[in-house]
Amino acid sequence: MEIKSDIQIAQENTPEKINVIADRLGISDDYVENYGKFKAKIDYNILREKAGQPDGKLILVTAITPTPAGEGKTTTSVGLTDGLNRIGKKAVAALREPSLGPVFGIKGGAAGGGYAQVVPMEDINLHFTGDMHAIGAANNLLAAMLDNHIQQGNALGIDPKKITWKRCVDMNDRQLRHIVDGLGGRMQGVPREDGYDITVASEIMAILCLASDIDDLKARIARIVVGYTYDNRPVTAADLKAQGAMTALLKDALKPNLVQTLEHNPAFIHGGPFANIAHGCNSVMATRMALKFGDYVVTEAGFAADLGAEKFFDIKCRMAGLHPSAVVLVATVRALKYHGGVAKADLNEENLEALEKGMPNLLQHLRNMKEVYKLPVVVAINAFPTDTKAELDLVEAKCRELGVNVALSEVWAKGGEGGVALAEEVVRLCEEPNDFSFSYDVNDSIEEKLNDIAKKIYHADGVDFTPGAKKQMKELTELGFGATPICVAKTQYSFSDNPKLLGAPSGFRITIRNLKISAGAGFIVALTGDIMTMPGLPKVPAAEKIDVDSTGRISGLF
Repeated sequence: MEIKSDIQIAQENTPEKINVIADRLGISDDYVENYGKFKAKIDYNILREKAGQPDGKLILVTAITPTPAGEGKTTTSVGLTDGLNRIGKKAVAALREPSLGPVFGIKGGAAGGGYAQVVPMEDINLHFTGDMHAIGAANNLLAAMLDNHIQQGNALGIDPKKITWKRCVDMNDRQLRHIVDGLGGRMQGVPREDGYDITVASEIMAILCLASDIDDLKARIARIVVGYTYDNRPVTAADLKAQGAMTALLKDALKPNLVQTLEHNPAFIHGGPFANIAHGCNSVMATRMALKFGDYVVTEAGFAADLGAEKFFDIKCRMAGLHPSAVVLVATVRALKYHGGVAKADLNEENLEALEKGMPNLLQHLRNMKEVYKLPVVVAINAFPTDTKAELDLVEAKCRELGVNVALSEVWAKGGEGGVALAEEVVRLCEEPNDFSFSYDVNDSIEEKLNDIAKKIYHADGVDFTPGAKKQMKELTELGFGATPICVAKTQYSFSDNPKLLGAPSGFRITIRNLKISAGAGFIVALTGDIMTMPGLPKVPAAEKIDVDSTGRISGLF
């Protein structure tokens, strides 16, 4: 039997016209801005019309610590949305946009997989509606205006050695991490050290995702700190008079994108990947729009629960006043065996001993959701044909010891039908009252907040600071930035800042090497380990297998 690729499955699907999907949601054509037949932007002014209406239930899909075996958060999110609709619930997905970096690199796209996908898959994974390009243009306009200000006399007294604003490009390009620019003589700019971030790590991305409306977007952009003067005063985008033009570039990008699943259920896809180097959530505006038009909203956060879920709760929910109803924690038997020490080549073999050894990773994420954030949670086992009954029974037994149910998710192979059991458990959990809490008090000191995250979520012994980070912490506090949430940039492969420490390690400390204010986004970024804000391509990039034929049909995407 032929196993079809994700792109083959997507291309064989016949989607409905996007206006039909919008109409089914209750969105009139007046608010639908078509980008072809199968995708559209929805005018955010519709939220004013719906302001008095109650919100649906918000469900977060997160996961265990990722491994090369894969977990399948987006696939589960799409399948759960389809499963909820199959049992008669009005469910909407609110997902993140893919970045071209992983699409052409190693991780692939973010449209789901198998029979639990959003379409048009090729568009979503490539240029989509141009949001990434608009974010990059706004980011780089600010960089150009900053360097031009220095070139034209530097009336603000900006110290070129204290510039913190980087240019960006939505591509894994390690060559651009550290550069020297402005070379070639006096008329070519002021020579200085510079660098690029990947677009999804830009503060503009975070601002777009956290803005409540266009006025808030402009106000946040105005607060961006681009660097410091010779006497150490922060310089903002407002000082450079850049916020108006930047907001103009982002006017349409701010509008959430509407697409559909393979089963013709609605999905808003808008902003926000990469929770290892950014806050990793889709936009507040898309989530709010979904909550107004769906009784159940399935959203996701990047990478594992120690990264994506923590930032979803402590940053996004805190800022937007969102109250989640339930959490779905995705795991695979294969990934748990990998955490238990099994080589990738041997993951198809039953190994109960390794599975039990890897289970603490799942259980630690579970306890965090239940005991720190105080939310009801279900474990979704993303099924593989190689999973044995004994292995599945072991996972279920260990989870039940914590009072958590397990649902087998077969959405990759069966679509919504394979997500019915999970959907029924999610509906049950959503009816339970919860005492949703944050992991730290935002008014505590920077050091206290970082220690709370490290001890409560990572289960570390505490946090250490490099001398440079200690100085930055003191300066940020003196400048009045102390009472803001924290966005930790950390490896996705471990609870620790060492990617080789699998499972649920103990007896380690987290080292903070750099602290940077993202004043427009409203949080401090804390960089740990050797995490980089510009990834590189692997030895064999996925781009080598992507092609297009004479009819324009794309192949090789996944």
